[in-house]
Amino acid sequence: MAAAKNKKRRKKKNKTAKKVAFIIAVVLSVLIAAAAIIIANWREIVQKAEDIMPSAFTYPTKYEEYVVKYSNEYKTDPVLVYAVIKTESGFDPKAESEVGARGLMQLMEEAFTWLKFRMDDKREINFDSMYDPQTNIQYGTYYLSFLMQHYDNNIELTAAAYHGGIGAVDGWIESGKIDKNNFDTSQIPETNDKTAEYVRRIRKAYNKYKEILKEKKIITQ
Repeated sequence: MAAAKNKKRRKKKNKTAKKVAFIIAVVLSVLIAAAAIIIANWREIVQKAEDIMPSAFTYPTKYEEYVVKYSNEYKTDPVLVYAVIKTESGFDPKAESEVGARGLMQLMEEAFTWLKFRMDDKREINFDSMYDPQTNIQYGTYYLSFLMQHYDNNIELTAAAYHGGIGAVDGWIESGKIDKNNFDTSQIPETNDKTAEYVRRIRKAYNKYKEILKEKKIITQ
């Protein structure tokens, strides 16, 4: 009698365990599917969130002292500096990309070395200094100033060169693939679609920061 009851209990436990396992499997499947949808559409989700949330949360103006200081020193646009910081690192001074770019404005070691030479910076600093917000902003702002002069203050061409490299952008201009005087992101070769997307993101951030910096009276126009 006891054996029969035990057998019955075991069957009941097994049945319950199977039900629980089935429910867990279904929940996991739903979560995996939801995660896949979020991953596939994360950029659109983030962009919509940024449109809904107050600009102070999604477009911060941290490091204002350094941005204003070096924008004035190198005669470049603080709005663009903020747009690059926002797009490149999301204001994380310790950010490092898969290819080794570092800091707020995501400078590569090659760029750091070239900029240090061009700026005639005699300080005993190395590439690790790109994790320092002030030094990173100084170098990144100087580089933007150089690119803006090179491209006649064209923000989109400057952004394209910052992301894809000045050699690539100059090559597109020389080959006639893009029109320097009438540039549009659609002119960027399809093989460089990440650069085109980067330029669009910079323009969006630029427009937002232009409004914010006007309100803060950092810029007047």
